[in-house]
Amino acid sequence: MRCLVTGATGYIGGRLAPRLLAEGHTVRCLARKAGRLRDVPWVGQAEIAEGDLRKPATLPAAFADVDVAYYLVHSLGQAGFEAADREAATNFAAAARAAGVRRIVYLGGPEPAADREVSSPHLRSRAEVGRILLGSGVPTAVLRAAVIIGSGSASFEMLRYLTERLPAMVTPRWVRNRIQPIAVRDVLRYLVACADLPPEVNRGFDIGGPDVLTFHDMMQRYARVAGLPRRMILPVRALTPSLSSLWVGLVTPVPNAIARPLVESLVHEAIAHEHDIARYVPDPPGGLTDFDEAVALALAKVRDAEVETRWSTASGPDAPAEPLPSDPAWSGGSAYTDLRERTVAAPAAALWRVIEGVGGEHGWYSFPLAWSVRGWLDRLVGGVGLRRGRRDPHRLQVGEALDFWRVEEIVPGELLRLRAEMRLPGRAWLEMRAEPAGDGSSRYIQRAVFLPHGLAGHLYWKSVAPFHAVVFGGMARNIAQGATHPAR
Repeated sequence: MRCLVTGATGYIGGRLAPRLLAEGHTVRCLARKAGRLRDVPWVGQAEIAEGDLRKPATLPAAFADVDVAYYLVHSLGQAGFEAADREAATNFAAAARAAGVRRIVYLGGPEPAADREVSSPHLRSRAEVGRILLGSGVPTAVLRAAVIIGSGSASFEMLRYLTERLPAMVTPRWVRNRIQPIAVRDVLRYLVACADLPPEVNRGFDIGGPDVLTFHDMMQRYARVAGLPRRMILPVRALTPSLSSLWVGLVTPVPNAIARPLVESLVHEAIAHEHDIARYVPDPPGGLTDFDEAVALALAKVRDAEVETRWSTASGPDAPAEPLPSDPAWSGGSAYTDLRERTVAAPAAALWRVIEGVGGEHGWYSFPLAWSVRGWLDRLVGGVGLRRGRRDPHRLQVGEALDFWRVEEIVPGELLRLRAEMRLPGRAWLEMRAEPAGDGSSRYIQRAVFLPHGLAGHLYWKSVAPFHAVVFGGMARNIAQGATHPAR
């Protein structure tokens, strides 16, 4: 069949597309920017269509001749996400119906609480999207999953960092609520199999793993699988979801904007009330993946640097997506530039290895305290901070997150351009280039560009300019030394 995958730049969509290809399906991916999928290993086997679910005129070509359409997008962490998701789902449903799509498959969350006053806005929005798709006139399967356990998922990152970093912790009472987690491999198996559901199936299904646990249980069992001592966990009444999300944002790489809806979703029990999906997609011979095995598999992927996708891979619909302007005159606008160049006594290939290894555990090659402070300040104002890290310690792809940057362009061996995603009164980029210079040496060129927004932008640049000699100057110097003396 021809399958349309929305959200292919995200955590689940980026894993589903290659699995559909492996089953022999034709896959078309819908992306707002086709270049975001340029470097994924399976891109040569798939069709890429540019379009935006919030712009209906861009959708007909993407939905043409499609048999099964997967809805795997959300606006979690974005301002006004409920209205944005409602609009996107409505446009998706209309485009699928107009194109004669035979099946819609949607991955949502558990049913929200009946009391609207206490239910999670995130879960209410997920449920509303499901209702819109079920009422589209196209047979729809809505899969309702709670916590997904897999390397790189936001839920797993929360669990992992809270457990590993805090041998003792005070927690909110909701850590005693029951949750039915599911391994990402089982979620993907259901998504692939739903392409073959009979046409009369138009309903939602609860999906979950074999274990019903509390978050308290999950932390203790994670500690056991990871070889850590038993954790001391004291639930207290005072910690509200808002305070809990701030705590999660402080301890884990997941920013407050994403942590809060995830935490709010855990305030109420999230368990499967039926297993009707088994009528159409029988459990595998060995049964669904239990929690301990799911954690062990995820940790192995992290340890071996084989994480396919991460929660930070996706960028929201209101994320800045404009490329670095190429007009030398900046179209009449003002721009600030910090340019550094160094001759490196090493070939360009050696220099490139250092450039591509920037960020994450390797750091930024200069004044770690300054980078850490900048990351903490970003967290305080609701930004992503410096701790998103990187998916792979050695290789980068266009579109993936790198601490508080996103890879905007990469020319292997030559150029790495990063676009800032921290909170700024303007737009910023950091470029690093490696150029051969003859006689086995090379040239390192580093350029930081800032386009200010209003007076605040100009004041911001002038306030941080005195530190550039230390931060950017030290970065250029240490990258050059790292290429010349790899052991350092």
